[in-house]
Amino acid sequence: MSLRTADFDYPLPEELIAVQPPEHREDARMLVLYKDEGRWEHRRFRDFEQFLRPGDLAVLNDTKVIPARVYSDDGKMELLLLEQLGPQAWRCLVKPGRKLRTGAVIVAGGITGTVRDVYPDGDRLIEFDAPLDLDRMGQLPLPPYFGRAAQEPDKERYQTVYARADGSVAAPTAGLHFTRPLLDRIPHAFVTLHVGAGTFRPVQTENLDEHPMHSERYELPADAAARLRAAQRVIAIGTTSARVLESCAKNGLPLEPATGRTELFIRPPYTFRVVNALLTNFHLPKSTLLMLVSALAGRECVLAAYADAVRERYRFYSYGDCMLLI
Repeated sequence: MSLRTADFDYPLPEELIAVQPPEHREDARMLVLYKDEGRWEHRRFRDFEQFLRPGDLAVLNDTKVIPARVYSDDGKMELLLLEQLGPQAWRCLVKPGRKLRTGAVIVAGGITGTVRDVYPDGDRLIEFDAPLDLDRMGQLPLPPYFGRAAQEPDKERYQTVYARADGSVAAPTAGLHFTRPLLDRIPHAFVTLHVGAGTFRPVQTENLDEHPMHSERYELPADAAARLRAAQRVIAIGTTSARVLESCAKNGLPLEPATGRTELFIRPPYTFRVVNALLTNFHLPKSTLLMLVSALAGRECVLAAYADAVRERYRFYSYGDCMLLI
């Protein structure tokens, strides 16, 4: 029997959603799931190095979150700038959408934008009459479940310490736990995947085959490809890193440098070709990210571990605790 969206649901008390970061990046709890044995134990992220062995390579996503949330000057409309398509053109998620049909005009930060197209998924192509100065007019796009606007500390804490490549509207949150000293001590490589709106868009079809997976830009640099070819075990840091590696594997092994877009939807049953282990945060019910995790360790095992994490009062989502599937 094929799995359906409802098969990835689980109950989560609202008070377990972390809306502020821990005092220190490495303070997170870490549920270690031994995927081949179907058991887990409760540790701390600061123990992460203890689970590494010779020949391991940690692969991290070095994308950087941009201040992509922009409001109209009259305060009536909100834009989430998903992707820059030209010097002054952006694909945007808009609220309320009914006011921004083709030809509609919006003024933000004194700059006028015109809706040139409405995509089938409701996104808009908006062309502005001048380049946008997002450092001046934009806000960090925190996930909606935070229930609050970005604050000054978020400018640092909602970025990884190794963020480099501008382009995401959400952080690759598994990487938020890493500090520079830890990174300097472990074998690692960087890939890039610019996280788009699909990360927080719910799956709206009950049949998973009917879900239109979002497209995201990625890059596998030559140095990372070389390190991956030499690695004995690959630990993806976050589901975004996993998607890059598995997308590149579709072009054949051993891995070669690549750039492109991926719409890869990883869900059970799926055979991973590159990723052997995964560090990831706890994900929303019925989300594509939870489905990816379940593809690596089995749906029943993952949901049982999630239920235990709820009982143990783990912190969930972007600023929350993490899980190491090994």
